[in-house]
Amino acid sequence: MGLFGGKGDTGGGPRDAHERERARLEREVRRAERAGERPAADVLARLAELDGASARAAAPAPEPPVAEPTAPPVADPVPAAEVPPTAAPQADWFDGADTPAPAAPPVAREQREPTPPPVPEPAVPPAPEPTARREPEPVEWAQDTGTWDVPDRAPVADGPEPTFGRDEPAPPMTPEPAPIAPARRRSSVPPPPRRPQRIFTDEHDALPASARYADEDDDAPVGVRRVSEAQAAAAAGTPGAPARPARPAGAPAAAFRRPRRLAVRLVGVVLLLVIGAGAWFANALWQPFAGDGGDRVTVRIPEGASASEIGDLLAERGVVDSGFFFSLRARMSGDRDKLRAATFTTLREGMTYEAALAELTKPVPVVRTITVTVPEGRSRRETVPIIRESGLRGGYLNATKKVDGFSPRRLYGAPSGVRDLEGFLFPATYELRKGANVKDLVVKQLEAFQEQFATLDLRAARAKNLSAYDVLIIASMIEREAALDKERSLISGVIYNRLKQGIPLGIDATIRFRLNQWTQPLKVSELNIDSDYNTRTRQGLPPGPIGNPGIKSLRAAAKPAKTKALYYVVKPCGNGAHAFSATDAEFQEDVAAYNRERDKRGGRDPSRC
Repeated sequence: MGLFGGKGDTGGGPRDAHERERARLEREVRRAERAGERPAADVLARLAELDGASARAAAPAPEPPVAEPTAPPVADPVPAAEVPPTAAPQADWFDGADTPAPAAPPVAREQREPTPPPVPEPAVPPAPEPTARREPEPVEWAQDTGTWDVPDRAPVADGPEPTFGRDEPAPPMTPEPAPIAPARRRSSVPPPPRRPQRIFTDEHDALPASARYADEDDDAPVGVRRVSEAQAAAAAGTPGAPARPARPAGAPAAAFRRPRRLAVRLVGVVLLLVIGAGAWFANALWQPFAGDGGDRVTVRIPEGASASEIGDLLAERGVVDSGFFFSLRARMSGDRDKLRAATFTTLREGMTYEAALAELTKPVPVVRTITVTVPEGRSRRETVPIIRESGLRGGYLNATKKVDGFSPRRLYGAPSGVRDLEGFLFPATYELRKGANVKDLVVKQLEAFQEQFATLDLRAARAKNLSAYDVLIIASMIEREAALDKERSLISGVIYNRLKQGIPLGIDATIRFRLNQWTQPLKVSELNIDSDYNTRTRQGLPPGPIGNPGIKSLRAAAKPAKTKALYYVVKPCGNGAHAFSATDAEFQEDVAAYNRERDKRGGRDPSRC
């Protein structure tokens, strides 16, 4: 029995030859479709003719009595004489003379089937311009024959037949059994064209082309991105293109992207920290939400203090929050060299740097003032010429008789017969506005006296039954008698000793006060005047102060030195010093020494040599 056909069939009949020719034509059609070309018209026509012949052979023969019309010929068949002879079937497609071609294996993207020999095409009029492409008709698989089953249709005139994807293999072909059903047309129709390939992300670009365009799972989602010409050239393997970082074989894309994501997050965290630090620094420096400040604070800025030292001083007193930011604002605003050294009473707690700088750099208003200096120990009458020269308005003697609110008797125990403020007008330097009245000066003198007298310790004086007014009288006499500070307490001790023993004080300054004569030597008649201020003839203290003492004499009067001396006289050539003695004999010797020196000088004062 032969390989094909019936019993004893060895060479194969016409029917087998037709089948082999049809298989060969179908292979050519598939090759053209895989190559994206339109099959030759003569191949399609010959294939249609063979299909029609097979259908006629399979149809039952007509009965003789009935005259049946012959089967209509296939539309526009190509005469057999016009079909050019084709090459013999190739050896790699057939195992024998009558063996049908097996199914072609899938072809990879880089592989191509050998190009069949060119077949001359008959003159066919040019096809009309393609208009709208017709939707493909449904295709079904015939289980009984093992082939694609499609309805008969003429070649599409408005465009090429649908072709397989460039890298997609054709459906498998199986040997067709004989006989062939006459009602069906067996043809190899490809599935719908595959969607175009896309350029993948950076990780996929580094893979080889075969891996990048593999489409075993065509429904898998793919990433799409825009690439530059250099990147496309690198993906295509163009020589000289810049190299791309390749993803390790088998590593997932997510693991390949993880370091980049971590770097992006780290950069974001750093940016947030920088922005937060900048916002805090700007708020601390400019204080946009600070208030106007609290209670007033008095701050003294010393001479030569730098901006940093001033900032630390203000921060210590609670005026500003930070000395560093204060000095930084002073440097940024250009006010570092404009900070004044003075005592400021307009500063407040919790001020802003801007407000504090405005107060410390505020220019001092130019005010024309009068400066009045009242020397220590001077009486009211001696001070009148000084006040008159200063330019103050009003009379000083009248202004110093009485001031409302100040009572010598109530405050310091003065007797009721006191008629003026002698002794209470504290000597110092005062500054007043130009055109001020003498009453303004008197008020300032009384305020200064109360402030200084409050610092005295009067326990020793009270132990001697002396009042505050008595201490003031003693201080006025010390101010007139002492020329050196170290002798003030000694003179005070002599006065205390004489008062205790009931000895007249013998201080000539009291007589000078009564006579208002402070420059010329006293005459004998003047030394013997009948007055309560003559301490030569009267015991005890004079009725009131003989001048306005300073704070040193007040302290000496409140706390005398412990001494036994009862006398003192000017020491010759002592430059204001005195010779103290406890007995009258010692005193007489000191007086004789003074007179001898005076006689040498022709009656001039021998105290200074």
